Amino acid sequence: MEGVKTTKGADIASDHLPVAKMKLKLKKHWTMGRTTSQMFNTAFLQDTDKLNKFKIVLSNKFQAFHDLINGEGTTMGSNWKGIIEAITSTCHEVLGHKKHHHKEWITVDTLDKIQERRNRKAATNTSRTRAEKGKAQAEYTELSKQVKRSIRTDNLNMWKV
Repeated sequence: MEGVKTTKGADIASDHLPVAKMKLKLKKHWTMGRTTSQMFNTAFLQDTDKLNKFKIVLSNKFQAFHDLINGEGTTMGSNWKGIIEAITSTCHEVLGHKKHHHKEWITVDTLDKIQERRNRKAATNTSRTRAEKGKAQAEYTELSKQVKRSIRTDNLNMWKV
């Protein structure tokens, strides 16, 4: 450790919030010479608005590509690259990349409780009188207990399935 100080900001039930400066040595993740394939969020295609937008953008790109092919003599390889480019750029614009994340085990209710706890922490930090601060801290600790309880039950429910 190089230096340690305390600051506000951590979402824990303590007023001691240490910040440390550390040096880490991370191991490089070696790929086997392959390029990673792009995964697009195809779940958006179930929404009719996104599907219609995707179809319109793709048809516009194919129309422009078709006009380009008819204009000059091109090879099969360049045509194929143009098709792939049109599809991937449309997917990138409309759908976006798929986020790699683990199974969702925290429920929306728990996430709402966590956000409410953050709001209570901010209210504790911005309170002006001791009475307000004491009341806000009591509410924060109660919400913190509820969040811990809710996270524990969500975790147990995830492993039961």
